[in-house]
Amino acid sequence: MLRPLMLALALLSAMPVLAADPPPAAAPAADMLPIGFIGVAEPPATPLSFLDPVIRDGALQGARLGVQDGNISGRFLKRAYRLVEGQEADLPGLLGQGVRFIIADLPADALLRVADRAGAAGALVLNVRARDDDLRNGQCRPNLLHTIPSRRMLADALGQYLVLRRWTNWFLVTGSGPGDKPYADAIRRAAKRLGARIVAEKDWTFDVGHARTDDGFSNERDVVATFTRGADHDVLIVADEEGTFGDYLSYRTARPRPVAGTAELVPTAWSRVFEQWGGTQLQNRFQALAGRVMTERDYAAWTAVRAVTEAASKVKPGDDAAIVAALNDPGFTLAAFKGQALSFRSWDGQLRQPVLITSPRLLVAVSPQEGFLHQRTPLDSLGDDEGDSGCKRR
Repeated sequence: MLRPLMLALALLSAMPVLAADPPPAAAPAADMLPIGFIGVAEPPATPLSFLDPVIRDGALQGARLGVQDGNISGRFLKRAYRLVEGQEADLPGLLGQGVRFIIADLPADALLRVADRAGAAGALVLNVRARDDDLRNGQCRPNLLHTIPSRRMLADALGQYLVLRRWTNWFLVTGSGPGDKPYADAIRRAAKRLGARIVAEKDWTFDVGHARTDDGFSNERDVVATFTRGADHDVLIVADEEGTFGDYLSYRTARPRPVAGTAELVPTAWSRVFEQWGGTQLQNRFQALAGRVMTERDYAAWTAVRAVTEAASKVKPGDDAAIVAALNDPGFTLAAFKGQALSFRSWDGQLRQPVLITSPRLLVAVSPQEGFLHQRTPLDSLGDDEGDSGCKRR
């Protein structure tokens, strides 16, 4: 018994080893483009529902997937990319390492500080979080691009769909969060542009209790029913960017009316319900990397990284200025699972892109809506057009 076993082992050891595919050759140092990521340390927001994930890493996972995808396509061009992660205090170190492209997952005030310091070093910043319209107008910067839609883009996208449905009488409810009043301002602007009417406005000042108490629903029902009495309307639009109360309004209003805005029927750059144009592929790859669903900020970060790597693939290695020029070229386009090519607006640095109109479980529509035309591209019917912009970026 022992002799046959020893013979078999000897034969096995003499067989040639089948090696795995060799790893791709490392790109020369000059071809390794560092891309910075700057986030902010903050406690994760507690979701209103257990169905929503607790996001602890902001848009970081989206940037990581973008670099991973960039390296896959970069193999053919002998290009490689690496992500250098940090916070605002780490900016001097990133710039000292030669990082000239920075993905910024920051609120507006921190974003402007980073953009100004980065601009002095010749670095480009891509905003993946702040929706503030001032950043695309009076507070714009020549070295600042935006892959997250502005509030005006979101409001126009929603407004186009509502007007197309002939839901033109709006009841606007505004919360007390830092982004709620600016969001409400964008809704008012959209109503004026699109021929809708805001027939009632109210500020939400109530505490409806906690969703996980024994009998919170009775308080919510009575408060919302009383609060939404007033002028008749086609749709209730809520401005509640932090998600503290908007979801309580559905099915509790005085009249049987749909809810839209930051709850129920939501305009967004990305959603976990989106599957069209190959979106499922991106959703699955992100899920495998991060172990959670892809958020709007994740998508904005992924898009920002992919924009940099796509621009880098069009120029000679090591020429950062040429990459910036490529990004700002009117002919630059980016495929990003939206059914059409995306590009940056020359006047304010905003990424043109379709905006999804989603319910909690399904895609409802995609804006721009049919019939909303523009002399350049229908995408420019969303947000500030060139003649409306107060940006002096160029």
